[in-house]
Amino acid sequence: MNIFSKLYYKFRKYSKAVQLYLVIAGPGLVVMIADNDAGGITTYAATGAKYGYNLIWFLLILIPVAYYVQEMTVRLGVVTKRGHAEAIFHGFGAFWGWFSLIDLMILDWLTLVTEFVGMTSALHIFGVPPWLTVLSVVALMGMIMLNGRYWTWEKITMMFCALNLIYIPGAFMVNPSVSDIIGNGLIPNFPGGFNGELFFILMANIGTTIAPWMLFFQQSAVVDKGMQEKDIPWGKFDTLLGAVLTVVVAIFIVIVTGTVLKGVNIDDASQAAEQLMHTNHYVGAFMAIGLFDAGLLGAICISLASSWAFGEIFGWAHTLNTKIKEAPWFYFIYFFALATSGLVVLIPGAPLVMITLFVQVVAVTLLPAALVFLILLLNDKKHMGEYCNTTSQNLISGFIVISIVILSTLYGISVMFPNIFH
Repeated sequence: MNIFSKLYYKFRKYSKAVQLYLVIAGPGLVVMIADNDAGGITTYAATGAKYGYNLIWFLLILIPVAYYVQEMTVRLGVVTKRGHAEAIFHGFGAFWGWFSLIDLMILDWLTLVTEFVGMTSALHIFGVPPWLTVLSVVALMGMIMLNGRYWTWEKITMMFCALNLIYIPGAFMVNPSVSDIIGNGLIPNFPGGFNGELFFILMANIGTTIAPWMLFFQQSAVVDKGMQEKDIPWGKFDTLLGAVLTVVVAIFIVIVTGTVLKGVNIDDASQAAEQLMHTNHYVGAFMAIGLFDAGLLGAICISLASSWAFGEIFGWAHTLNTKIKEAPWFYFIYFFALATSGLVVLIPGAPLVMITLFVQVVAVTLLPAALVFLILLLNDKKHMGEYCNTTSQNLISGFIVISIVILSTLYGISVMFPNIFH
């Protein structure tokens, strides 16, 4: 075999691998990039404005954390052919099933409110009234949902995922100091010392990178997509790539606000976008466009996670491969959640900024319970077989749960006794 034949063989081999991945790709990328939602963009912008580059190292730690949590949903969904809500009901009974479902519904609805907060505030910068934004978003999401095919929905959503990368060129346009990023951002440090404010920011960053709705969404998406056991390695790679991309985007947002707005009190990402426009109009516009896209992606996925969960529990048709006549309750839950959460942002004087940050902290507070259910399900050898958690996977996931519990506890202590940490 000559050198050209070898090169051609390798090219064919790698091109087939890429084609196979493109068929499997979707759930991992979508869930991870959509996790950079409106609340997440606000959290990252506030982190950069408050602490500059100093917490970049913490965001990097979240890559393996997010991956190890989400790859479990791939294995569980593929092997059991059940969504996460159905798996909890089947594995732990009705009490814990309803407990997890009610938690999910409350948190999903509150998070949907934050998505509409982000979208309306982003387009308000360009002169679009909030009512028009809400109406247009619900109509757009309706058209995406009602096409009757999971594959079409996924590919359209992936296009919005690509737009989420708009923050990366924005970061280069503000000319950050690479040496400062390396010196201040990559070496672990706690700027200002241990205090309630730092705990709040750390918890908000965890809560926006790893959220309970993500477990429900990705597992149901894997089932709806029809992935098989042979697809698990590609599903895990898809999840890893998504984890890397979501944290990379978060870091670039921190770099933008940490470079231009350090020391400025940022309450929400739209305020950051307006402030950035005074320095660089294009960077500010990128931030606003990215904020709208983030809110739209989050709304698409979170509302769908709720519909999937309800359908699984009540036995309704719950797949995107059905028309509205075939699954009326599935689509009703979807649009009901959208419409009611969208109306909240139109209420004059509603504490929207507080809701946005509060939701991130509530998410990380409820996360340990969701992770415990997930870990226990992955240790059921009867149903998981060879895809059951290994000892190392249990140790890693257990460490993640314990770390989140400790951080949540420290935050609670700092709130009750504000002078205990200095």
